[in-house]
Amino acid sequence: MKNNKGNFKKNFKDNRKIKDKTHKKNNSKKEAMEFKCIGMDEEGRGIIFHRNEKLSIPNLIKDETATVEISKRGVTSKGRILQVKKSSPYRVKPKCPHYNECGGCQLQHMSYEGQSKFKQNNIEELMKQYGKVNPIITMEKPYDYRNKIHATYAYGNRTEIISGIYETSSHRVIPIERCIIQDPKADEINASIRELMKSFKMRPYDEVRGQGLLRHVLIKTGFATKEVMVVLVTGSTVFPSKNNFVKALLKKHPEITTIVMNVNNKKTSMVLGDRENVLYGKGTIRDILCGCTFNISPKSFYQINPIQTHKLYTKAIEMADFKGEEVVMDAYSGIGTIGLILSKNVKSVIGVELNKDAVKDAIKNAKINNIKNARFYEGDAGEFMVKMADAGEKLNTVMMDPPRSGSDEKFLSSLVKMSPKKVIYISCNPVTQARDLKYLTKHGYKVEEIQPVDMFPHTYHVENIVRLSLI
Repeated sequence: MKNNKGNFKKNFKDNRKIKDKTHKKNNSKKEAMEFKCIGMDEEGRGIIFHRNEKLSIPNLIKDETATVEISKRGVTSKGRILQVKKSSPYRVKPKCPHYNECGGCQLQHMSYEGQSKFKQNNIEELMKQYGKVNPIITMEKPYDYRNKIHATYAYGNRTEIISGIYETSSHRVIPIERCIIQDPKADEINASIRELMKSFKMRPYDEVRGQGLLRHVLIKTGFATKEVMVVLVTGSTVFPSKNNFVKALLKKHPEITTIVMNVNNKKTSMVLGDRENVLYGKGTIRDILCGCTFNISPKSFYQINPIQTHKLYTKAIEMADFKGEEVVMDAYSGIGTIGLILSKNVKSVIGVELNKDAVKDAIKNAKINNIKNARFYEGDAGEFMVKMADAGEKLNTVMMDPPRSGSDEKFLSSLVKMSPKKVIYISCNPVTQARDLKYLTKHGYKVEEIQPVDMFPHTYHVENIVRLSLI
């Protein structure tokens, strides 16, 4: 009896622990209240205040009144719209049925006019200490603009093969048959791949079990040349019946100019692996931008919106106001796009890029275009400028287009040491750009012109060009 009594006490304590853990796990308080949206954050979410706490609410527009459900777990609060009571004149019904779960777009609940105004206001707020901001350069038809798409493959219900993108903050794949911001041809190719996988008994990759074959499909399109690249990202080096699969895909889509197998068998969030095998064609495609031809490989960075990129680069070169005798550095030069495009307006171009594959592409692109006054080097642009300064060499202009994280103090201090007369700073993240401008304006530079460009309609992202001159 003593043992049974002891076991009863032990089981009671264990059950109580389980209940306590469950209680803690579900210990979230919820309340619904009416709020007026007082503004919007940099990612396009509406701002409200709840008990002196600032909250960002998805799909809420400035000046709207809405019933918002506030949930609090521990010290963290978040909210979601239950009902919009007073709508903004910019509110529209999203065209995409996946809008509320996909996360690829953040502003489809706003008209394009409303999106443009939001981005303009955002840039003006970030740049207000530096001067007046030009009106944003918008897109005439803000749909079907992405020339690069990435689809993840998985099983949906039961044995149904699906492709799409991950749900926001998760690894659940949202099946998407048509995306309104990407090239429609890419959606058609993905539909054919899903169909062929069934007939070839090919399984999508399961990242938890490490089983299956096809992980992702990357499709790049040359909008000017109409060339199409399909990259099949597999979880194994073994691709059964790959030749027959390629033939079947090409029969359905003869417009495909190259097919590449990329092997990624690692547990990683990176899409592409290190190993590649060209299954059809040259393994690259070409596109034409601002009169120059560019060779694009699976790993090449190439702007995703060619229509707006033409406007972006044309405006950046106009802001630089070249006279023909300048020595220009193209920092973070990638595959050499802007450096090669502007080369005809200057004496010489020096491109510097850390990614060795991109440097190889840039050198090839210079040869393709018969451009002889541009040189590309692998390395750190800041260190390169220091060496140039130590050697007594001069730069007239620096064109810089860093990643979203912006530049770093090492590069900026090197730029200041080199002291080019003009700096044209192109950024896909105006927040880090504003941070870098603070450094440059403290060290002898003055902002002279600010130009936002809407490169990414229906998302909160916006490109911004700033011209600085040495005082």
